[in-house]
Amino acid sequence: QVQLVESGGGLVQAGGSLTLSCTPSGTIFSINTMGWYRQVPGKQRELVARITSGGSTNYADSVKGRFTISRDNVKNTVFLQMNSLKPEDTAVYLCNGITWGLETYWGQGTQVTVSS
Repeated sequence: QVQLVESGGGLVQAGGSLTLSCTPSGTIFSINTMGWYRQVPGKQRELVARITSGGSTNYADSVKGRFTISRDNVKNTVFLQMNSLKPEDTAVYLCNGITWGLETYWGQGTQVTVSS
């Protein structure tokens, strides 16, 4: 079964930067929205940022001005540039893709840890 595969997580000091990438493990046709969510143990999964195939974006208030989402529509790849990272950004970041037919795909997640 095709999944989304994330990369780019790791350990970084507060104020630092990381770039996450997400690409399908196989062919997925007609992806409309791609996005990044994050999850901390014991808390609900939250939307970080998402982008449509037309380039419209929206962000969680907590990351506006610090994170930038972008995508390559040809490769169905989505990126998340994270700057000015804070310890509260520590989480597992998961990639999500939704096709025009409303099929939903998830990645396994990549850990981002920000030390103070």
